[in-house]
Amino acid sequence: MDIFKRIAEHRAETERLAWTGTFAEYIEMVREKPYLAMTAHERVYEMIKSQGVRTENGVKKYNFFESEIFGLNQSIEKLVEEYFHSAARRLEVRKRILLLMGPVSGGKSTIVTMLKRGLENFSRTDRGAVYAIKGCPMHEEPLHLIPNELRPEFEKELGVKIEGSLSPYSQMLLKTEYGGRIEDVLVERVFISEENRVGVGTFSPSDPKSQDIADLTGSIDFSTITEFGSESDPRAYRFDGELNKANRGLMEFQEMLKCDEKFLWNLLSLTQEGNFKAGRFALISADELIVAHTNETEYKSFIANKKNEALQSRMIVMRIPYNLKVSEEEKIYTKLIGQSDMKHIHISPHALRSAAIFSILTRLKESKKQGMDLVKKMRMYDGEQIEGYKDADVKEMQVEFTEEGMSGIDPRYVINRISTALIRQDVECINALDVLRALKDGLDQHSSITKEERERYLSFISIARKEYDELSKKEIQKAFVYSFEESAKTLFENYLDNIEAFCNWQKIRDPLTGEEMDPDERLMRSIEEQIGISENAKKAFREEILIRISSYSRKSKKFDYNSHERLREAIEKKLFADLKDIVKITTSTKTPDENQLKRVNEVTKRLIDEHGYCPHCANELLRYVGSLLNR
Repeated sequence: MDIFKRIAEHRAETERLAWTGTFAEYIEMVREKPYLAMTAHERVYEMIKSQGVRTENGVKKYNFFESEIFGLNQSIEKLVEEYFHSAARRLEVRKRILLLMGPVSGGKSTIVTMLKRGLENFSRTDRGAVYAIKGCPMHEEPLHLIPNELRPEFEKELGVKIEGSLSPYSQMLLKTEYGGRIEDVLVERVFISEENRVGVGTFSPSDPKSQDIADLTGSIDFSTITEFGSESDPRAYRFDGELNKANRGLMEFQEMLKCDEKFLWNLLSLTQEGNFKAGRFALISADELIVAHTNETEYKSFIANKKNEALQSRMIVMRIPYNLKVSEEEKIYTKLIGQSDMKHIHISPHALRSAAIFSILTRLKESKKQGMDLVKKMRMYDGEQIEGYKDADVKEMQVEFTEEGMSGIDPRYVINRISTALIRQDVECINALDVLRALKDGLDQHSSITKEERERYLSFISIARKEYDELSKKEIQKAFVYSFEESAKTLFENYLDNIEAFCNWQKIRDPLTGEEMDPDERLMRSIEEQIGISENAKKAFREEILIRISSYSRKSKKFDYNSHERLREAIEKKLFADLKDIVKITTSTKTPDENQLKRVNEVTKRLIDEHGYCPHCANELLRYVGSLLNR
């Protein structure tokens, strides 16, 4: 890539998008494209929606969040639909502060950062273009120039809603620069930018004794008072507070509830009336989305204080819990490691999954549902089918505890421990055992957990180790099967022939001799027992398979090896069980013969080529599984 060519292209694109014209020209643009006058809340919703929305299992998924936020689909749907969508339609929620509340490292700051970056990019598109009065430090909506008495006529003519009053600085510009002729006022296209302080404000609490309210609302420029003669002259005032600069976009309050009360009082009028007080001016209009974030402990302290009732009533609280899906947690770790300089170190398959299993178990609550333990719950949350339970059971468990996901081990701790494993000297690859060992060692240094929690977490590490043991055995056994797919499909077709004959009270024909025989009950049971199908339940299971085949046939779809997850699992387990002794002997022999060595080399190659292992961790896995099978 020619770096300077790309820089030149970016500069040329910015110059192409730039526009300056009169207010009269802007009015014609709004007449043609009414969306140019959208509010900040509308802009955020349109920005999210423009990236694409789809529905899976009754839950909306937004492409905008998918690259950074994992496992929080329901929370994100609630956030977008109940707040952003409603606010975009000018419902009352737009007059509320959006407070993201959840545990540390749960994604709150990431969501806000994504909204900021998203607005910056969206403002460079036609749909998200932002136009402002040229020279106004608050990048004010030009339609504010229209006098209040004339607004009903303009709204009807243009098909837009005009809200807000002209700021003191723009009033001064109109009077001194344009002689009151609003049609001549210059309008320019602006680009939302946190770096340039356009449409994005960020307020972070610091020492209350040194932090000034001017950080929010701007301040008097005393050096100009002698020139302009009055503190109430807009030219003697710096409109550079975070609330001023966030106009037309988004205002972020970091750790809002840690702020001194005087900084929060300004929000009462801003949220309800869309204006705030600054200097010796009338109330200043501001169109901005206020997003704050905090943790649950601080929020509970905040609502316990009666003095905060007025502000509390002006908040929409959205819970942002930890992710509760193992597969999504893996993606978080993959993303964080990918952002580091340690990408050259190979991470063995299932290493991050083992860490994810541990993390998710610490966040789950014990269900009151009969027979449901944490491991089953974890698997069902991750989309696995567990015999005896249905999708409705998952939904019941998800509403069983409102606080589920609000506590437990955070991703930051896990990634810190994975980092200690990655950073070891001379390491070229880390596996699940390395990661689990690092997690275990870190519990002694984790100052915020109690002795009881530590014991519980150690038990979760043991569970994660058992899960890894099963995955390892399955991986090796699968790699040992020569032409695994063909063997599995042959056994699959054989099973289907037998259950069809069984359910229809028919004989089955031997493909070699042509002889008619009874269905092979031993074969069918040897497969069904692998997934716990009892003698009493075998008939129902076989009939269910036939019904599924019939359903696929009606839809002109082929029922194949991957069409029924439980049957596929049973077939695989049956093949693995038949191979167990061969695997045990081959992996544990210290001096393998020529035939065994050939088999080991084939398995190693398959692990590397098809399962993502490197030569080092493939050999480690072989030795480890050999020791497991010989216990």
